[in-house]
Amino acid sequence: MGANMKFGRFQISLVNFGYFRLDGGAMFGSVPKNIWSKRFQPDEENCLPLATRCLLLRDGNATVLVDVGMGEKWNEKSRQIFAIQNTPESDWGFTRDQVTHLVLTHLHFDHCGGVSRWEQNSKVAVHNFPKAEVILQQRNWEYSQAPSIKERASYLAENITVLKQGQLRLVQGSTEVYPDIWVHQVNGHTEGQQTVEIRSGKNSILYPTDLIPTSHHLPIPFHMGYDACATTLLKEKERFLTAAMESEAIVVFEHDPAVPAALIGKDERGHFCVRERVSL
Repeated sequence: MGANMKFGRFQISLVNFGYFRLDGGAMFGSVPKNIWSKRFQPDEENCLPLATRCLLLRDGNATVLVDVGMGEKWNEKSRQIFAIQNTPESDWGFTRDQVTHLVLTHLHFDHCGGVSRWEQNSKVAVHNFPKAEVILQQRNWEYSQAPSIKERASYLAENITVLKQGQLRLVQGSTEVYPDIWVHQVNGHTEGQQTVEIRSGKNSILYPTDLIPTSHHLPIPFHMGYDACATTLLKEKERFLTAAMESEAIVVFEHDPAVPAALIGKDERGHFCVRERVSL
């Protein structure tokens, strides 16, 4: 688990639930490999290592977790395909029962897979955070019930139906879900994704999730082939990064294996870039 940082009312930690990999071409969409590979080196199978870096926020009254990684419900074939290396639960630095609020940015398996587990080696999914209020955009919940063909493999039933077992709170649009924690709906990557903002006076920490999965995706044209609507995503991304740069917000990258967080600037070509790395 990452070091603690005091930010406003919260003690904030970055928790990396582990690593996995995805195809490099899919991670950069229409950007040619001879361009993106200069930034991010793929393995021999053209795959890129990715983190599952989540936020843990504590204020003495609540423990708020943002996203939960891949989880353990994977067979051996899938573990090899995705090169899954999960962090042991004993190294998380907290227990599942301590979590009072669980904010899920969206219901793709690499963000919500850890919400459930198989019960006693069966194929019955059990809620991993039964004491937590799970906070999700209503639009993403509805979309998860019948996703498009493009996204069907990312919305797994065992991560979705189990949410009905616990406390599910569906929100709409920009909402303060806990004092000084805001969520904002974006739809380019998938319908009803939500970014997360932690506020302290005029300062903020931003968690863009798959709107900007790594620091290598900061230039506006660099986006994923997984994105449902590139046109929508690029507009959302430009608004997000412009606001982040102007407000000097700290941006946390969920999937970047090497750069956890940064302040945003622009390079000599006018592309958004890492101005300064930040340790949380």
